[in-house]
Amino acid sequence: MTSAPLADTDAAVTGDIVADPLETVIDPDEFTPRLLALLSNALVYRESHELRRQFKLGTNEWRVISALSMRPGMSATEVCEFLGMNKSVVSRSVTRLQLRKLIVLSDGPRGSRPLYLTRAGAEMHDKMLPVSMRGQEIITEGLGATEVAALNEVLRGMLARIRSDAALQGAPGSPSQYPID
Repeated sequence: MTSAPLADTDAAVTGDIVADPLETVIDPDEFTPRLLALLSNALVYRESHELRRQFKLGTNEWRVISALSMRPGMSATEVCEFLGMNKSVVSRSVTRLQLRKLIVLSDGPRGSRPLYLTRAGAEMHDKMLPVSMRGQEIITEGLGATEVAALNEVLRGMLARIRSDAALQGAPGSPSQYPID
């Protein structure tokens, strides 16, 4: 790998630019967090592209629909905790889904606002599900059921350690921001 020529900048004049790779660096092909991030990004990109093309909804809306299909009546805050998503992202997704009449907010106890799928939302869930399941098929192709179960166990363990470390280190937000279920 060659370095680009240095521009005549103040940093170049003062010799403050490091133009060569450092001696101690992360091996990108062996750094597990990078590989997991690349895998996650590729899956999300593929899924989001397909969901937008087919349904004019993205991955964030799909996640909210999917969460409500499993746990009807969750509040937006509970959806955030369940999915480990930012409140503003969930809020925008809830608004889009309401405008499309795919979910409704009802009045709950003590001022809570439970969210429910509408019939159209349940139908949309069933149409979107195969797009998401295709990602599962792609990453588990060639693995047996036992290997998939072992992989999922390893991933759940990683998530649990991240949650524990974040809690111990006083990371912002609750450990539930790193859900394992």
